[in-house]
Amino acid sequence: MRAIGYKQAKLVTEADALIDFDSPVPEAKGRDLLVEVKAVSVNPVDTKVRSNQQPENGQTRVLGFDAAGIVKSVGEGVTLFKPGDEVFYAGAINRPGSNSEFHLVDERIVGKKPASLSFEEAAAMPLTAITAYEALFDRLKVKDPVPGAANAIVIIGGAGGVGSIAIQLARQLTDLTVIATASRPETKDWVRELGAHHVFDHSQPLAPQVEALGLGAPGFVFSTTQSDLHAADSIALIAPQGRFALIDDPADGFDAMPFKRKAISIHWEMMFTRPVFDTADILEQHNLLNHVSELVDAGKIKTTMTEVFGTINATNLIKAHALIESGTAKGKIVLSGF
Repeated sequence: MRAIGYKQAKLVTEADALIDFDSPVPEAKGRDLLVEVKAVSVNPVDTKVRSNQQPENGQTRVLGFDAAGIVKSVGEGVTLFKPGDEVFYAGAINRPGSNSEFHLVDERIVGKKPASLSFEEAAAMPLTAITAYEALFDRLKVKDPVPGAANAIVIIGGAGGVGSIAIQLARQLTDLTVIATASRPETKDWVRELGAHHVFDHSQPLAPQVEALGLGAPGFVFSTTQSDLHAADSIALIAPQGRFALIDDPADGFDAMPFKRKAISIHWEMMFTRPVFDTADILEQHNLLNHVSELVDAGKIKTTMTEVFGTINATNLIKAHALIESGTAKGKIVLSGF
């Protein structure tokens, strides 16, 4: 089968940052599905792994943590799917990725593809949907109010892949006032279209902008990018005993001490934790993806796909990695077919 991977961690501008190669088709065993991949999307984690993690023992590592496709065969322990089912999922960071014609994935982290979406539109959603869903409901527990706080959430980086779905989930599944941040006219328009009640510029101090609303101090902050740079602002704007979640990797570490005075709880969201550690509740990713699929088919949320970069090959993936690393991507970049 055709696949795309890398042999050495390199900058995206270097030769052979990603390469096309052939690999044997794997066999589904246990609770694994063998999926014929129809479309994939590209996430910041792809670029971080490619540039920082050397493949083991001279192997060629295949990236890709989002896919939509058709189940071709199943392992002997599979109970949730059958051959021919259309699925979407985000995979696991400790297994070969989805940038290949066929891909093995544990059925417990796979959802039924929304019937109303194309494979391309569906491939844009799993990783960001899982991240946003877990951050909102498992980490921040936004349905459990913070005493005395405004029933509001600030989503920093609202136009990115995770922010784009978090806005929609918060609007459809909660009664929170959603305050999202964006810095360019086109990204501000995007987050408004997704349903944000208020949009603020994160290149300017956020606390005065939130205070000017007159809502009071929000109970929740979900930081999807540059969390270290926005930490002081987040502390200033959030209510005492509020909850703060982040998903990024602050370059110079993250200082938790300033959060102490307000007794702000800090929550890391890592959507790969359940599959990597085979947690007792790993099936929750299957359940939440099915919930997202239902919301899509009911017309309540929409795909965050914004661009299709052509077929799945090294050249197009390198272009997608470069755009994500530029920090100017809006929504999700998708590649389709081989």
